[in-house]
Amino acid sequence: MLLRHIPFLKMVFLHSITAFGGPQAHMGLMMKNFVRKRAYVTVEELMEFNAFCQLLPGASSTQTLTLIGYKRGGVSLAVLTLLIWILPAGILMGSLSFLLGYIDKKQLGTDIFKFLPPMAAGFLAYAAVSAYPSAIKNTITRIILVTGTIITYFLFGNTWIFPALIVGAGIVTNFSSKRIPQTEQKPRKIKWWNIWLFGILFIAAGILSETARKNDWPNRKLINLFENTYRMGSLVFGGGQVLIPLMYEQWSVRPEEERVKIKNPNAIQIDAEDMYTGMGIVRAVPGPVFSIAAFAGGMALKDMGTKMQLLGCLIGLVAIFLPSALLVLFFYPVWHNLKKYAVIYRSLEGINAAVVAIMFASTFYILKDVSMIDMKTISVVNIVVFAGTFILLYFFHKVPPPVIVLFCLLLGYIF
Repeated sequence: MLLRHIPFLKMVFLHSITAFGGPQAHMGLMMKNFVRKRAYVTVEELMEFNAFCQLLPGASSTQTLTLIGYKRGGVSLAVLTLLIWILPAGILMGSLSFLLGYIDKKQLGTDIFKFLPPMAAGFLAYAAVSAYPSAIKNTITRIILVTGTIITYFLFGNTWIFPALIVGAGIVTNFSSKRIPQTEQKPRKIKWWNIWLFGILFIAAGILSETARKNDWPNRKLINLFENTYRMGSLVFGGGQVLIPLMYEQWSVRPEEERVKIKNPNAIQIDAEDMYTGMGIVRAVPGPVFSIAAFAGGMALKDMGTKMQLLGCLIGLVAIFLPSALLVLFFYPVWHNLKKYAVIYRSLEGINAAVVAIMFASTFYILKDVSMIDMKTISVVNIVVFAGTFILLYFFHKVPPPVIVLFCLLLGYIF
């Protein structure tokens, strides 16, 4: 049955090795690959998926892509989609934990990636402009667009801004009773196994981790690593920009505190400089930012031998993405059932407008740190990269996004 989905899975793999720029930029690439190029989902569906995932903890771009797979072929295709999406970045970041001792850390910040920010902004601008006609159709959605863009831009660093804006926009469009469902949808039966699995794993991991710490079990770091990572993946709102400092605090700052040294002398500890290196490299790696967990898992167990370090990479990768998958595959059917109610249906108009506002704000936010007005060669190239990326994506549909990515990497090497 899965053979007919091979073209889709190939597209997912291509997406996984070219999706630079973080979750906001990933949206632009999804719009190109899964809406415009292959029409696996509609613009409206992609925006709804993205908005829904912004309301959940975990990796939002990963959850959005998982839902595309779920829509195409159910749970089995959703799981395959998730694996193909996370493995390239996970393998790269896990490998870094082995190679870090053999390379010059100062050279890892190579300029080959310096034109990726304007390229990512170009992808985002393309996604925003493409989604605009479907989402912005009347006065209230225009007001949400302008207001949401301004608010999101100035409060971008706050993790609550995305879900707050989406919920607020959904409430605003409920003031009109004219927006009602066109069709009545029959509720689907909810499968509870994944939310039960999520809860059982969360509780069991916490109990086992604390028991292992108190009794100083052999290889207890394996259990502690799974619990720490699974907890982060379960509770983090705001994506990788929130996860990264949380990991740094948990494994680099906290173990240095005197009370922790006394209470938990064998706590997982990762050198701060090594974490800084991983934090920098993951932003230059295509795929989900959450893949830094594979690097952190390997670094956490590197003193226990090669096999244990490899196991640490695997534990980190599985534990960080498992909560995201379980939550999205449980709550989306619930959300889908709720859409038959007028209050939810009317909310979608405001939610879609808020998503477009977030796209525009993210574009401006990325560009604020890109040199574009200085009278220097680098500024001219940044402008060309940003404008060229948008023009190629919007007007020349046959140009594959990987070609744009490779060209920007080549520019970074030349300049």
